[in-house]
Amino acid sequence: MTTPAIDLSVTLGRLRLKNPVLVASGTFGYAREMERIVDCSRLGGILPKTITALPRIGNAPWRTVEVSSGLLNAIGLDNDGVETFVADHLPYLRQIGTAIIVSIAGRTADDFVELAERIGDCPGVAAIELNLSCPNVSGGVDFGTSPDSCRNVVRRVRDRCSLPLLAKLTPNVTSIAEIAKGAADGGADAVCLINTVLAMAIDWRKRRPMLGNVMGGMSGPAIKPIALRCVHQVRTAVEVPIIGIGGIANLDDVMQFLVAGASAIQIGTANYYDPQASMRLLDELPEAIRSLGASGVQEVVGTLDARKTVPPAE
Repeated sequence: MTTPAIDLSVTLGRLRLKNPVLVASGTFGYAREMERIVDCSRLGGILPKTITALPRIGNAPWRTVEVSSGLLNAIGLDNDGVETFVADHLPYLRQIGTAIIVSIAGRTADDFVELAERIGDCPGVAAIELNLSCPNVSGGVDFGTSPDSCRNVVRRVRDRCSLPLLAKLTPNVTSIAEIAKGAADGGADAVCLINTVLAMAIDWRKRRPMLGNVMGGMSGPAIKPIALRCVHQVRTAVEVPIIGIGGIANLDDVMQFLVAGASAIQIGTANYYDPQASMRLLDELPEAIRSLGASGVQEVVGTLDARKTVPPAE
C-alpha cells in the first residue's frame, strides 16, 4: 500500500509557497554563496540580504560575537544597494526555481515606499519583507515599536505596491500583538516573528563592549522560547498568517513553531554552523506531519491547546 503524500504547501495571504521552510535574510547571502551546499530550488523561499536604496558599508568591527547559546551581530545592513541588487543579484535569484522574497529597509516611510515600488517593477519577485525591526541601524527599529507607525508604513507601501507584503517585527516591545495588529490593519499579508533580541557582550578585562556598535541583535537557540511566546501571543490576538523565526535548527523546533501558530519558518543562525539544516528539515518534515495524523502542514498550524501542559521529563 502506497503511503499518501504529505501536502507541504502553505498560504500566507496572497503568497503561496511550496513548503514552509525558508532561509532568513542576512544569513544566506544572495544564494550564490550556498549553491554548492544547498539545493536552493527545494526551499519554500529565499530571503536575500536586506537591501537599502543606496549601498551601505555597515557598522565598524567587531560585527559578530559568539555568546552562550547564540550569536550577537551588529552588521548594520551592509549591502550593495537596490540598483546593484536588481542588476547583478536578482537575475541569478529568479532562475533558482523557488519564491524570492526581497527584504528591504529604510530610515523613513518614504524610503520603504520607493524601494517597494522599485522592487515591485521587477519580474521574478514573489513578495517583499519589510524589515521594520533592525536594531543595528539608527531609525530602523522605530517603525516596529509603535502600532501606528507600523500601520502607516505598511499601508503606504501597500497603496503603492501590488506584491504580497511581510512585516518583520521586533520582540523588543511591550506588546508584540499590538504591533502585529498595526501591521495587519495596514495590509500586511503576514508577519515575521521575530527579529533579533537587543543585547550586548563585554570584555571585562579591557572594560570595553565587544561589538563595534556596542549593542547588537542576539539570535540562535537562546531566543527560541521568546520567539515561540511571540508567535503564540500574536496567533491568539490577530488573524494574520505568521512566519516563525528564532533559534530554529531541528525538526522539533519547526514543529513547535507550526503548532504554536506559524504557517512557515525561517532558518537563520543555523545556516552558519549547519548549512544543510534546511535540506534535512525538508526530508524529515513529512513524517512528522504524518505522525500527528495530518495530511498537510496547514492542518497542524495553530493546533496548540494552551489549556493543557506536558509534565517535564524526570
